[in-house]
Amino acid sequence: MLLHLSTWKEIEAYLKQSPGIILPIGSTEQHGPTGLIGTDAICAEAIAKGVSEATNALVAPTINVGMALHHTAFPGSISLKPSTLIQVIKDYLTCLTRAGFTKFFFINGHGGNIATLKAAFSESYAHLSDLQIPNGERVQCRVANWFMCRSVYKLAKELYGNQEGSHATPSEVALTQYLYPEAIKRAPLSETVASGHPIYGAADFRRRYPDGRMGSNPALATPQHGKQFYELAVKELSGSYLEFLAAD
Repeated sequence: MLLHLSTWKEIEAYLKQSPGIILPIGSTEQHGPTGLIGTDAICAEAIAKGVSEATNALVAPTINVGMALHHTAFPGSISLKPSTLIQVIKDYLTCLTRAGFTKFFFINGHGGNIATLKAAFSESYAHLSDLQIPNGERVQCRVANWFMCRSVYKLAKELYGNQEGSHATPSEVALTQYLYPEAIKRAPLSETVASGHPIYGAADFRRRYPDGRMGSNPALATPQHGKQFYELAVKELSGSYLEFLAAD
């Protein structure tokens, strides 16, 4: 069930059955020479829809732009400042809490969002308390990073070993290949790829990681692998969502 394809009467009826909603969040950033710029949002959105089908959960519109300032030296990357993303999350949660939602399950596709999301949750709890919105004190938020699912991580290591890397990974590229086979990209990739450098500013990031990859070999990705990652992530996160919904 997708929020943007529903009517307000349908949402009102849904809230009589459940206080939970899934919010996919990703990023719009470079993913190396062969990875789609929308990879993180594409993956989060697809998995969220899969979890929705498995659990009858409502899914909010995808937050496509996240905190990716360190990628902005690569053309096409778009980022929100951490402070801006925090405000966006606060505004989302305030509106949805007023409507009656209290359980917010963020399916995240971008590691760079994690710290900002956790900060946003802390600010939102205090903000909702200050506003004294009914049921505001009952609001709970959780970040579920699909790429950190135990089953996903295990399969990535089995398939790719150390060539999985940490950005523009074959696992996430494989998932986009499964979802959008018509958009599969090919490009020469050097055998040596930078890894292990700290992350500072955008210009420094591009200097250290000149083609955008971080220790990864996305040439190993296949749509068949992507289907496996999708099914594993949906299964594991469906269980996590139901557990979160049932918890006090």
